[in-house]
Amino acid sequence: MPEPLRAYLDFALQTARAAGDVTLRYYQQGVAVEAKADRTPVTAADREAEGLIRRRIETQFPSHAIVGEEYGTTGRADATHRWIIDPIDGTRAFVRGVPLYAVLIGLEIEGRVRVGVAHFPALTETISAASGEGCDWNGRPARVSGIASLRDGIVVHWNAATFNTTGKAGAWARLAAAAGFCAGWADAYAYLLVATGRVEVAIDPVMREWDCAAFVPILEEAGGYFGDWSGNETIYAGEALATTRTLLPEVLRVLKGPT
Repeated sequence: MPEPLRAYLDFALQTARAAGDVTLRYYQQGVAVEAKADRTPVTAADREAEGLIRRRIETQFPSHAIVGEEYGTTGRADATHRWIIDPIDGTRAFVRGVPLYAVLIGLEIEGRVRVGVAHFPALTETISAASGEGCDWNGRPARVSGIASLRDGIVVHWNAATFNTTGKAGAWARLAAAAGFCAGWADAYAYLLVATGRVEVAIDPVMREWDCAAFVPILEEAGGYFGDWSGNETIYAGEALATTRTLLPEVLRVLKGPT
């Protein structure tokens, strides 16, 4: 791997694991939960873990910008390198003692996310990638599924109610009807499942960049797709879709619906 991607990836892995250790001190310990302005939950674990990630980045890469869920954007607006972080993706799962939450760290370089780490502390699973170098899942290569038809595939998502509240119930109904099986409450783990070939589609109608940046190189290097519901590879669409390259055309047709 050409430097400095290797150094960035190693740093992200070490940082994600350190932040994960912070979260485990609070996990299943009855941590207090607050509601943010958007009514999503936050805990001391979220804030402490993001603080640790930010301090490490600011110390090691002072010229880089940082975008995080809890503390917003810091650094130069014209920075070529932006770390996009979520200290606990899946806070609802975290506070309920469900182990599907993740520490997510992505590095965007000149507009493209080139490094990604998703660390699941309570599961002791980590998946990571850097552009051009494959996808690693707990020390072994990760590849997407080889299933060729959506009717034989599994679709995972977070909360089915959000398809209704975002006006996307029709697309979701078509996808659910076309798939072999659907499952919910997958949080960030949904995207790991696609990258490791255990499910074929992960989909969310609501998504922020810190929720998904890490998965861009992960899915790409595992042979898959990450982007919006129209086939655009982006983390800024407010929605997310991950699938295999084989199934992508079929999934996009189903989501679009009759013409």
